[in-house]
Amino acid sequence: MAREITVRDALREALREEMDSNEAVVLMGEDIGAYGGSFVVTAGFLDEYGRKRVIDTPIAELGIVGSAVGMAMGGMRPVAELMTINFSLLAMDQIVNHAAKMYAMFNGQFTAPVVIRTASGWGQLAATHSQTFEGWYAHVPGLRVVMPATPADHKGFMKSALRGNDPVMFIEHSLIYRNRGEVPDDDDFTLPMEGAEVRREGEHVTIASWSRGYYLAMAAAEELASEGIECEVIDMRVLRPMDTATVAESVRKTNRLVVVEEGWKTLGVGSEISAAVQEQAFDYLDAPIERVGSLEVPVPYNRQMERAVFPDKDTVIEAVRTVLAKDINTANV
Repeated sequence: MAREITVRDALREALREEMDSNEAVVLMGEDIGAYGGSFVVTAGFLDEYGRKRVIDTPIAELGIVGSAVGMAMGGMRPVAELMTINFSLLAMDQIVNHAAKMYAMFNGQFTAPVVIRTASGWGQLAATHSQTFEGWYAHVPGLRVVMPATPADHKGFMKSALRGNDPVMFIEHSLIYRNRGEVPDDDDFTLPMEGAEVRREGEHVTIASWSRGYYLAMAAAEELASEGIECEVIDMRVLRPMDTATVAESVRKTNRLVVVEEGWKTLGVGSEISAAVQEQAFDYLDAPIERVGSLEVPVPYNRQMERAVFPDKDTVIEAVRTVLAKDINTANV
């Protein structure tokens, strides 16, 4: 059976179930114990599991991830929580040069199955706390990078990450923790951390996105449906390894593509998706690919200015209208 729960509760269930079934699973990070975590995912865990398994760390991201990598190499299953993805910059060397490369550099003699939980997002957090770096980590061989949207994916991916042998960048979004969705009521529910998912079928245009962008795409698709425009919505959800074949297959049907992301468009994830579709389905495109992203500026603190930086439902609708108005075959571009 399935029941409807929030993203936050789905993560909490996954962590609790894996901690109950495997004593090697430990949590570590800033304020995750007594405070319950910045986004309240680990509230109550300190009382349940004690200080040896729920470790409040100093404000030292390099030390948090470095310790977690060493623990993982020694047989533990650490979940290193970084308060936001902005702070992962301080642990970049440990993530990119150690966690990601350990297996290859030692010919499989060592693995570092560390799960790095972190949150992307914004909300009057200003320029240094509102950045979107999933593209940076998706660039790195040796890492798995997931950025799910639905509660079911959050739970299924987290459980798989804690049972697998790969280092995982598990990127959440601070603005969707309250979003609700159906999750199977099953302690053994897992999902393979691979593959994009067609969430809504349509015939006129494909919209590809992930995380919060998926919700923008779905909202835009529902509004456009009232006008007879049917959008096919694809949730990319796993950014490394990235499933561009599903997008290309959809484009062969719809002949048009809009890619939606909250990051900067220059050298972003959307660029990779667009390039892959050009390679795999160029002859099927009836219009240039439209890309939606944030304005390429440091994010302002002012609420109205901040909202102007990031895409919303209307931005996506405008992009769909733009791509539908163009036609390569009639030179109407």
